[in-house]
Amino acid sequence: MILESLATVATLTNLIAMLSGVMLGIVGGALPGLTATMVIALLVPFTFTMAPLAALLMLCGIHAGANYGGAITAILLRTPGTPAAAATVLDGYPMAQKGQGRRAVELALYASGIGGLVSVLVMIFLSPLISNVALMFGPSEYFAIGIFGLTAIVGVAGRSLLKAIIAAALGLTLTLIGLDPVAGYPRFTFGSTDLLGGVPFLAALIGLFALPEAFRRAAKFATSKEETPQFDNSHTNIREVVQLTPEAAKSGLIGSAVGVLPGAGADVAAFIAYNEARRSAKDKSGFGKGDPRGLVAAESANNGITGGAMVPLLTLGVPGDAVTAVLIGAFTIQGIRPGPLLFETHLYSLIYPLFMGLIAINLLMLVCGYIFSGPISQIVRLPSSFIIGGVIVLSVVGAYSMQFSMFDVFIMLAFGAVGYFLEENDYPLSPIVLAIILGPMVETNLRRGLVMHSGDVLAFLSSPISLAIFALAAITVWFSVRSRRAIFA
Repeated sequence: MILESLATVATLTNLIAMLSGVMLGIVGGALPGLTATMVIALLVPFTFTMAPLAALLMLCGIHAGANYGGAITAILLRTPGTPAAAATVLDGYPMAQKGQGRRAVELALYASGIGGLVSVLVMIFLSPLISNVALMFGPSEYFAIGIFGLTAIVGVAGRSLLKAIIAAALGLTLTLIGLDPVAGYPRFTFGSTDLLGGVPFLAALIGLFALPEAFRRAAKFATSKEETPQFDNSHTNIREVVQLTPEAAKSGLIGSAVGVLPGAGADVAAFIAYNEARRSAKDKSGFGKGDPRGLVAAESANNGITGGAMVPLLTLGVPGDAVTAVLIGAFTIQGIRPGPLLFETHLYSLIYPLFMGLIAINLLMLVCGYIFSGPISQIVRLPSSFIIGGVIVLSVVGAYSMQFSMFDVFIMLAFGAVGYFLEENDYPLSPIVLAIILGPMVETNLRRGLVMHSGDVLAFLSSPISLAIFALAAITVWFSVRSRRAIFA
């Protein structure tokens, strides 16, 4: 069975499809605003004439490659190529500032590969079990997951927990803009139709992380003599990879578990894994300052979601995230309906070869990423004027390309100014992003749960699953606060 599946995958057509998908994904993921979902959505119509397996392998290659590609600019330019790379900035960019850009990019690559391979194994061996557990989730459980995700704010708070809470409150307030998720009436849109869908997330993300850094570089460039950034061209090594593999495997499992839950997303998985890595570390002082463990946790989790999100898609016909929602279109174009019957009608012709193909995709990503990590990492040696201009151009193009709207560009510029002001006053930006990501999940499921249980708040604790998640959140906060006292005492 395994040999037959490998033989099916190892054709020239399928290999070209996987390789082109991985490369397109890496390039697309590295460009701010051009997400995996967008690239896949653009290419799905062109897969109509392709064989079903080749089409799906190419699209899955884009998914995996984009999740890694988003880390490249996040590490080197503090500009997340994808929302999933927001957590990568926390330790990846400080490593690049220390002259360890190539090492950081390579660690992100290995972590992405390990996370992806772990997620494929989860998909192969645990698909039925995980899908059954996910079917038990209702508003109470999703609300608990949202609260658990918000506990990561303590881990990314920096020196002032109060300022982190204020920043998170700002982020949660911004999620109230747009259509009410339950009643459907507009809130705080001030008559603007552009805000009916809420604050454009990618425009806000690019503005918060990319522009403040460009502004700082510009100010430094204008007032002092430019210094060439440190770059020692040092590689990671086998010993370091082996030491970090347990963290990568654990974070890959976290990403896979989050991927099974529809709507959670790679960005949520990355922050949860980052917070867990920080919580479980004996020495937490390096997190946020260039700790490889934080980088590995975030990258492994955001690529670990690729296989996890495929579990409900293949077994139930329910997408686990935005990418798999688009993949349903690819299945439909090929005349294939995802769901339980898929394992009966296409088990040997599609399912098993797809499993083998996903393993091959992650291996190809490791090879391609390693070959190009050196040239890509040299970007930090470019003059500041080039980097400042490049970051601003990429930011504007990325914000505009989402909806081809100048409104998104203005939002990005506004968030850039706000982000610069906040950072100059020592307010962390990550809690804002985390709150914007999780706010809709928390509010929607809180209100749905209250409607279902006639306003009974205690009903959220009636489910054993939600109770366990709330308990885990409380334990996480307790450990994080304790560790903060030890670090900042």
